[in-house]
Amino acid sequence: MKSWQIVRLVAGTFILLSLALGIEGSPIFVSPWWLAFTAFVGANLLQSALTKWCLMESILRKLGVQSGC
Repeated sequence: MKSWQIVRLVAGTFILLSLALGIEGSPIFVSPWWLAFTAFVGANLLQSALTKWCLMESILRKLGVQSGC
């Protein structure tokens, strides 16, 4: 997998998991504060789209994950 694919996979997983933990109707509900984590991930995705820079992608590239378009 390329670094951009891993970033999107992790972001999508974090969003779905935090929604499951933060919405009261969910069987694994913990606290509505988990929705703040959802907002954080969304804000980071928005920031990376506007600036074309993502910290996680930079870290993955330094770890040797292949970059790609």
